[in-house]
Amino acid sequence: MGIMWFNKPAETWNKALPIGNGRLGAMVFGGQEQEIIQMNQDSIWYGAPVDRINPDARGHLDTIRKLILEGRIPEAEDLLRYTFSGTPQSQRPYQPLGNVEITYHGNQGEVSNYRRELDLENGMVTEVFGINECNIRKKYLASYPHGIIAICMTAEEGTISFDAILRRGRFYEHAGKMDEQTIYMDGTLGEGGIAFLTALRAQTTGGSVQVLGEHLLVRDAREVTLYISCETSFYCEDYRELVGKKLDAACETGYQVIEKKHCEDYRELYGAVTLELEGEYRNISDIPIDQRLRKLKEEDNDNQLAAVYFQYGRYLLISSSRPGSLPANLQGIWNDEMIPAWDSKFTININTQMNYWPAEICSLSQCHLPLFDHLLRMWERGKETAGRMYGCRGFVAHHNTDIWGDCAPQDIYIPASYWVMGGAWLCTHIWTHYIYTGDMEFLRRMYPIFKDSVIFFHDYLIENHGEMVTCPSVSPENTYILPDGTKGCVCAGSSMDNQILRDLMEGYLKASEALGIQDEDMDKTREILNKIPVTKIGKYGQIMEWREDYEEEEPGHRHISQLYALHPSHQITVDKTPELTRAAANTLERRLSYGGGHTGWSCAWIVNLYARLGEGDKALENLNKLWRQSTFPNLMDNHPRRDSAVFQIDGNFGATAAIAEMLVQSDEDRVLLLPALPEKWKCGKVTGLTIVGGARLDIQWAEGRLTECTIRSERDMEIVLVYGQEKRKVSVKARESLTVKGAVV
Repeated sequence: MGIMWFNKPAETWNKALPIGNGRLGAMVFGGQEQEIIQMNQDSIWYGAPVDRINPDARGHLDTIRKLILEGRIPEAEDLLRYTFSGTPQSQRPYQPLGNVEITYHGNQGEVSNYRRELDLENGMVTEVFGINECNIRKKYLASYPHGIIAICMTAEEGTISFDAILRRGRFYEHAGKMDEQTIYMDGTLGEGGIAFLTALRAQTTGGSVQVLGEHLLVRDAREVTLYISCETSFYCEDYRELVGKKLDAACETGYQVIEKKHCEDYRELYGAVTLELEGEYRNISDIPIDQRLRKLKEEDNDNQLAAVYFQYGRYLLISSSRPGSLPANLQGIWNDEMIPAWDSKFTININTQMNYWPAEICSLSQCHLPLFDHLLRMWERGKETAGRMYGCRGFVAHHNTDIWGDCAPQDIYIPASYWVMGGAWLCTHIWTHYIYTGDMEFLRRMYPIFKDSVIFFHDYLIENHGEMVTCPSVSPENTYILPDGTKGCVCAGSSMDNQILRDLMEGYLKASEALGIQDEDMDKTREILNKIPVTKIGKYGQIMEWREDYEEEEPGHRHISQLYALHPSHQITVDKTPELTRAAANTLERRLSYGGGHTGWSCAWIVNLYARLGEGDKALENLNKLWRQSTFPNLMDNHPRRDSAVFQIDGNFGATAAIAEMLVQSDEDRVLLLPALPEKWKCGKVTGLTIVGGARLDIQWAEGRLTECTIRSERDMEIVLVYGQEKRKVSVKARESLTVKGAVV
């Protein structure tokens, strides 16, 4: 069930298979005569930290606000462009580590029984084939416990010979021999930037290994194990010594033990959740994954592909975000371009947040932790940005950040750059993580930045017509049209801003109460909350995106920012806010009628929105659209850019979360069972999904009806279960399970 495979080596990066341990990642192409293993390390970012805060921002804030409130939008946008854009206008880019390039000797000839597969159950890639009466098997893994990549090659009835070299274009400084079994490559990523060292070591059974120049030469070995280690000055001063220590430890431990420990560590996370969906194809291993994906374009459904795609998303999060690593960026950790699309940074006007939508519900809570570690890295830079740009206390970040936690506006892009809500949205994840885990120490550690995010808005918000609003701001990344035909982006109090502020401030107040804190800042926060504009319905029966009911330049825009209240927030729900729910549905249908959902991540968001609306069939329809239009052959999400498409991982993570939300939804009040089950998912079973409060659910259904629900909790809990129109409160004892048969009443 957990296998995705190809019947030939990868001709392109988008057919390669990913491995990763949080910090180290690789794309496995495979190959008979030539092979590339494209490598990444999460702290390989070009350039040193730089102060980019525009010195003219604070002095022009009042003028810009006046222009916006007077409706003089083009003048306000011109002044923003000059005085609020970062100087220089770009943060630092994420880059590839480089390639291991292997040239095999004696592998010419016809290949038989070729198979390159990713085993999701064990987190490993395997390549097997026959050549010249010899059977070759290669196994690739990225070990979190050992902090290395390991590749084990074996030959049955033959031997293995190859040359290997490390390459990184021209962007490295030294390469050559570390010892008789090891080659290395090192460099510094720009003046004053991060320094790195990566090394490749070979261990052989039989045959020989030597280093000549910068080449690693293996000859006539029955078995070869390659170990790859990379360390950088971002994480430690003794990064060079650490590379050698990890290679020495790996050689001493041996591949078999490394594989065993890797599988045990990985399965502890991956095995927490299972999903079975009955369908026409009982075994996804029957057909190569790229052919399976093409076949879906001719048919209307593939339940087994849906189940594998769901688990693949969990695999990608485990592989790109582990405690001690950086958070998953726009491409997780897998990037092969020196100048990648959007610099492969952390885009925090939805994309980074979407990366972590599956973390809690899909029982990968520890994979959420790198996001909070990085939020703390941003803290001091964000306080400096708040003070120098706006004259405000507290913490602020705009729509992008990088490895250095840069919080100044990223570029000169009116529809996005001057948005002050990126840090605030990230801070809402603090409360989300807490209500799933109950981790009081975590909440205590994160509380100061949570509060600082709120304090910024105490100072930043302005009162206008009795309401407290952001100004300047935007609704990412959309453009409105004024009654006189003028186009504009900057505004005061966009709907998404108001919705995020409500979640931020309510979460902060609850966190304060949980920690036993009571002070004047809480009183001020409650006062502001009462003046935050409510979500409104416009002339098309839609949720309004701005304070005024403007026309949009692009009604099918990829961002659906005004529906933040529906998802990821719970401010709009089917049962509690029926009028707003209808307006949200109208908004979604209107977006789609004009061509919305044309990017992978946007389509994934739409699936989540339909799940929250309880529209399972429409959710599945858009999942199928995602797989047909926005998915590469290796199931990685693609994003249209210019005349081609680029990999962007948020679509994978967003869709994974959406599949879980189709089966279970929870908030602090209740748990919805099978709230958006598609008609075509008639029979199935899911185990291990996590609900608010930390309990895990196992759910079975047949012929579209719930048959059994088992709840497992580590603490005593009172849970309100909702299934359709039925509702029941149940009590679960700590470390015991409760099974409800059939309907919940």
